[in-house]
Amino acid sequence: MYDTNYMLRTILTFTRSYYLDRTKTVIFKNPHEQKISWSTLRKASLTCLLLCLLSGIPCHSFCQEPKKTIPDGTEGEVLVVTDTLPAKKKKKSWNTFNLGFTTLRIGVGFLVDYAAYAQDVEGKAQMDSAKISPKAGFKIRDSRISIGGKFNTKRSITWKAGFMYDGDRDEWFIRETGFMIGVPELWGNFFIGRTKEGISLSKVMNGYAGEMIERYMASDPIPILADGVKWLGFLPKPRIFWNIGVFTDWLSEGEGFSTYSSQFAARVGFLPIHTPKTNLHIAFNYQVGRPYKDSIRIRSKPEVSGAPFFIDAGQFHSNQATYVGGEIYYNSGPWMIGTEYYWDKFRSQGKNNPVFTGGELVTSYIFTGEIRPYSTVTGIYGFIPVKKSVFKGGAGTWEAVLRFSQFDLDDGQVHGGTFWRLTPQVNWYLSGNARFELAYGYGILDRFNMKGTTQFFQSRLQLSL
Repeated sequence: MYDTNYMLRTILTFTRSYYLDRTKTVIFKNPHEQKISWSTLRKASLTCLLLCLLSGIPCHSFCQEPKKTIPDGTEGEVLVVTDTLPAKKKKKSWNTFNLGFTTLRIGVGFLVDYAAYAQDVEGKAQMDSAKISPKAGFKIRDSRISIGGKFNTKRSITWKAGFMYDGDRDEWFIRETGFMIGVPELWGNFFIGRTKEGISLSKVMNGYAGEMIERYMASDPIPILADGVKWLGFLPKPRIFWNIGVFTDWLSEGEGFSTYSSQFAARVGFLPIHTPKTNLHIAFNYQVGRPYKDSIRIRSKPEVSGAPFFIDAGQFHSNQATYVGGEIYYNSGPWMIGTEYYWDKFRSQGKNNPVFTGGELVTSYIFTGEIRPYSTVTGIYGFIPVKKSVFKGGAGTWEAVLRFSQFDLDDGQVHGGTFWRLTPQVNWYLSGNARFELAYGYGILDRFNMKGTTQFFQSRLQLSL
């Protein structure tokens, strides 16, 4: 048996010296450059070699008790570890299979929304000035299929592929797809592939697990997906967690979500309180990136997928964007309260380097007593368990939510408008696979030298397996 600690020190020392000897960086490459340099290829090869070597090192000496579940990607979902010991046959789920070299799990999801609007005179005049018109009706928000599993290896290596129809853009695209490699020697996991950057708890959470129908407006500038490498870690004793990633557009250039040619993102936080029933989560978020072709457009919908963009900063030149923000969440039993706030700064001399701000304050209560689970692997909340399904004679799970959100796109030479919204919402979880949501929103838009009011009436049916 070789000394794994010595091997790790050797690899990491060599990697560090290699990168320090180079002055050219691959993270902020020229977005107009079409060829990948030989130096870039060597760096990518070295990174892959490092991860391959780590995946081959035995990890049982670093582990304690075998875990019953392991992370299935970075959005809070998990896979059940296959028991290799002889046991009585158990009823297996229809969508889970053991192929020998890997397990296979198939997942599907479907969201359909309804929205209607009521506006005052000023609100309608603002829509006319922006040349937009919110229309009531039903809309397929999301339809997706995912496959994933765990390789039959000593080290935890899971894989995942997701495909989604986005009703908002009316197109299919690849969702989180890649490999998650457990590296307890470095206190966590590496995800390689297409994933979420890792900043903002609300943004990282699976959209099907969120407490509201849509994420808050100020999270819209954060890309929903990116291609790269992300390191997720957690230190149990000091209760410190982190998500740190580097991403490029080598594979995603030209796709709707790919607004940056390269970016670095980090979320670092700690848990002053962490028990099965109570958590206090505090984190700092930072992202810096180069907009694709040195141009960017920041805009946001009023938390309705089928609505037009109420605030819009327009397209402007910027060769660097920096997002800085913080988040605090506290839950105790069925109660949860949380807040996030961001400062979005853009290097743009023509627009006087505008800084946009916004965030949310949200609270929820689960009347039926369930507790929203928290995952230290990714530092996010997961799916609410349903104790008594409607389909088994129970009442399901009932949750009330209240959120205040705001986003300001007026700064420097940019006049995109300011919008705030207050939203009470009721969630009825009929089972672990079905959910019905009903929300009312009251919002004020300050744009075109007018202040207009819009009322929102929304509902959503969610199905997932």
